[in-house]
Formats: sequence, C-alpha cells, structure tokens
Amino acid sequence: MPDSVRAAQALTRLIDIMATLRGPEGCPWDREQTIDTLKPFVLEETYEVLEAIDRHDHDALREELGDFVFEAVFLAQMESEAGRFTIADSIESIADKLVRRHPHVFARGSDGAAPGSAGEVRVRWEEIKAQENAAAPSKSKTLLSGIAPALPALLRAYHIGTRAASVNFDWTRVDDVVEKIQEEVNEIREAVTEGADPTRVEEEVGDLLFSIAQLARQMGVEPETALRKANDKFTKRFTSMERNIAESGRGMREMTLAEMEAEWQKAKSTKTRN
Repeated sequence: MPDSVRAAQALTRLIDIMATLRGPEGCPWDREQTIDTLKPFVLEETYEVLEAIDRHDHDALREELGDFVFEAVFLAQMESEAGRFTIADSIESIADKLVRRHPHVFARGSDGAAPGSAGEVRVRWEEIKAQENAAAPSKSKTLLSGIAPALPALLRAYHIGTRAASVNFDWTRVDDVVEKIQEEVNEIREAVTEGADPTRVEEEVGDLLFSIAQLARQMGVEPETALRKANDKFTKRFTSMERNIAESGRGMREMTLAEMEAEWQKAKSTKTRN
C-alpha cells in the first residue's frame, strides 16, 4: 500500500477517534477543552518535537510528530463543531499555499528562471507572501503582521528580519551587522556606567538581542536553535562541574569564584556525563 494511502487512512482514523472523544459518549476531559485550554499542550508538543530533532532521535520524532498532528486535529475538531472550518480546510489551505509559493516547481517557466539557490527561493517565498497580503487589504495585513507574537522572541526577531529583507530593508554586509552589535554593546556599557534605570537597560539589551538575531540570520543560523544548544551545553558542563565538586566532598556555596572557575575549566576540558 502506498504511503500516501496509508497516511490518508491513518488521518481519517485519527479524525474519527477525535470526533468520538468529543462526542456525547466521549471523554469528559476532551469534551471540556477549548482552543484556549489547548495552547499549553500545543506549545509542549512543539518543543518535544524540537527536542527529538536536536537529539536526532528518530524513533522519538516519529512519536512526537504523531502527538503534534493530534493537537492539530483536536483544534480543528472544535472549530468544526462551531461550524468555522474542518481539518480538510486546513490541509487544503496549506497544499494550495505550497503550490502557489513554489511557481518554480509547479508552474515552471511561467514566471521566469527558477531560483538558483535555497536563499533565492526563500526571498521569492517572502515576495509572493507580500503580494498575497497586498491583494487582500480587507484582512488589514502588513508585511510583518503575519508573524505570530507568541513565537519565542529570538525566533520572532529572525522572522521579522527575514520579512524586512524580502523588500531589501537589510544590511548589505555581514560586517555591518557586527558593527551594529558592537554599537549596541557600547550603549549597554554606557547605560550601566551611568547607572541608567532598568527600563533603559532592558531596551538596550533588547536591541542587542535583536541585532544578534539578524547576524544569525545573515549567517544562515536559526538563533532559537543556536541558543537552545548553548543552553544545553552550559547545562551539561555545569552539571559535570557540580558532580565533580560533590564527589570531592565540597559544597559549591563554600567555594570562591576562582575555585569554581578552575572546576569549570576542568569540566570544559573533559567529556561531560549525561
């Protein structure tokens, strides 16, 4: 049986199961849920998918993707009950969008030469999206309005920069972004030296993080993933240092900063334990 047929049958089964769970004889918990109460579960499943990808744990990814699809079906079931749309509408919408935004694949030759690189494809995608927004003024959409405010801040900064770059509002050289970052660092140093109020420091730190996100974008790095990996690296090294200190019979709170720095360097130089 072709995978596409299996997928269609499996999705149909999942939809039917969800309808039963939400039905009169279904599960009380599932029946009580709303699109608002599902938000934390959608977020949790999103991060569990990302974690499986980071670990390259393909068995876990298979399971987590199923959970992720389930949340989509759950939300669509509630919208269907309210007469707004069904999961079929959502799937048709994304399928139509993919065809529309890949003219170099599905309408080859109709709009000029095909993009020569992944970067050019990304720019073309954003151009088509901007054209779609301009053609639907009733939705009051702007170039940046389609970026979800609920995204993690670094990821949102990355997408904001990508959208702005689609209309050539961007630095022309990576060195220019680095200079901007140095400018923001200097402004933070000035704010700290002058004893600025926390509001100004917060603003300057935000400007620095935004600029760093743009440097990451220009270098082809997704900043949210980069920061998540840095968090994991720090956690592993700190845990290794903590274990080494505990095994020596000492307590971290009893140590000087210089002593802990020496232990930190040891942890950096050796492979950390999970």
